[in-house]
Amino acid sequence: MMLMERVKASPPEPAPDDRQQDPNLSVLIVNFNGGALLTQCIQAVLASPLTLEVIVSDNGSTDSSLVDLETCLGRDERLRIHRNYANLGFAAGHNRVLPLAQAPYLLFLNPDCLVEPTTLPRMLDFMARHPEVGMAGAIIRNPDGTEQRACRRRLPDPWISLVRFLHLEGRWPSLFAAKRLNLQDDPLPSAPQAVEAVSGSLMLVRREALDRVGPLDEGYFLHCEDLDWFMRFRQAGIPIYLIPCAEARHHQGSCSADRPIRVEWHKHQGMVRYFRKFQCRDYPLPFSWLVLTGIWAHFGAFVLLQGARRLVRQVTQAR
Repeated sequence: MMLMERVKASPPEPAPDDRQQDPNLSVLIVNFNGGALLTQCIQAVLASPLTLEVIVSDNGSTDSSLVDLETCLGRDERLRIHRNYANLGFAAGHNRVLPLAQAPYLLFLNPDCLVEPTTLPRMLDFMARHPEVGMAGAIIRNPDGTEQRACRRRLPDPWISLVRFLHLEGRWPSLFAAKRLNLQDDPLPSAPQAVEAVSGSLMLVRREALDRVGPLDEGYFLHCEDLDWFMRFRQAGIPIYLIPCAEARHHQGSCSADRPIRVEWHKHQGMVRYFRKFQCRDYPLPFSWLVLTGIWAHFGAFVLLQGARRLVRQVTQAR
């Protein structure tokens, strides 16, 4: 279903004393060694013409990201920093600061995701006019301007995963069109559109919907907790929408580029948890074991590939 309407370009200008009012948007950011992008991310948010607050949940960062942030924006009353002193993971990091958030709308934002000045006003305007919608996402672009893969997608199942793993949608696109995970090759919708899943780097959630569905599942450390959430919204019958006139740039992987195997380990653990939680009961036991074996075989292949690449680099540097 598509809402055939254009979202307004921008809301009315805020009153001069808006900063003294209760915020209508709480922006929650989990940071772990986000570097300079953390400050850039928050500067972009604070440039939005909204009454908002920003709460950073820091998972024991060891870089200069918090020092740089406090030096640049530490006097801004809209910013609060909560220190966890340990890496709790994405879901737990967000859940620790949920009780601090005061607004009726919550934006779960990655520290490497930079919003446009009109992004948040447009999204809030849409949510205010459509109270049945529980979550909204934006068009997420790579730094080069291309649409990021996970911007609009289907919820995965074993068959969708198999089609993606074997690259069948590229060989026979018409035959496997219904089993594509990512939809970035489809034309952009001209109006807000209901989707199964948006990018986990930017999720605008209505507090009333969160209270019904519950917070992020802390059983996931990193990756797949967003898919878990999307599935639970779907099970509760609460729509998720993509707002095509709202955009952001996501420098994906900038906070974890130096730990690829560890990141993939958590991602594959998340895949296993997601399958066991939502889909395992729908399939015969032998098939479920095959799926779980395939997930860990995929991780093993990734580790071998990383090792081979490292060996090639060492040999090349030694010459």
